[in-house]
Amino acid sequence: MAVTPHDLRRLSGPFPANDIEWKPGATTRDRKKGLAMAYLTSRAIQDRLDDVCGPGNWRNAFEQGPGGGVLCGLAVLVAREDGTTEWVTKWDGAENTEFESVKGGLSSALKRAAVQWGIGRYLYSMPALWVPLDERGRFAEKPRIPAKFLPARGSSSARDSPEAGHSPVRPAPSGPPEATRSGNAPPPRTSNTRVIRKAGNGESTRADRNGAARGRR
Repeated sequence: MAVTPHDLRRLSGPFPANDIEWKPGATTRDRKKGLAMAYLTSRAIQDRLDDVCGPGNWRNAFEQGPGGGVLCGLAVLVAREDGTTEWVTKWDGAENTEFESVKGGLSSALKRAAVQWGIGRYLYSMPALWVPLDERGRFAEKPRIPAKFLPARGSSSARDSPEAGHSPVRPAPSGPPEATRSGNAPPPRTSNTRVIRKAGNGESTRADRNGAARGRR
């Protein structure tokens, strides 16, 4: 069954803590603390799409991106008010990663395309969390997520979250003088994507603010 616009709002809900991964996006000058950057796992994104849309009502496609990267088109079957249905596709892309470059590029592109649908977009609004690092530059402890960014206690998405209901941590200032940029974590992205319907075939295209459209095969 196609998804209604009202149902699509459920895509943007918060995720339990065990669905979130972390990478250092910056370090202090002494490299003893790192800025925690939050990412959803690909599995969590797929589960959310299955739960909200149904396994047969979403799909993705990949295309080669500029500079050797990869583009992901994430499509959802949407029900219109007039009773018709339409596949709506939203695109985003990523560079291949240093580790398992092709697999990493596909995963990163999917995650960014999911943000276009609102999945995990709230993570960019979390306060800055500075976490101790070990001698190898990895987090010495798991970042604690403020309670307001976790599912409500008792909700279906909170049942597996060990951190649900914890009180918020007190974040360090977002821009300490000693902080320096490091790592490959991307900054928050602002979408320039809009979806254009083609008459007659139900497919969608991607366009940037300059009006250049990317067709779907």
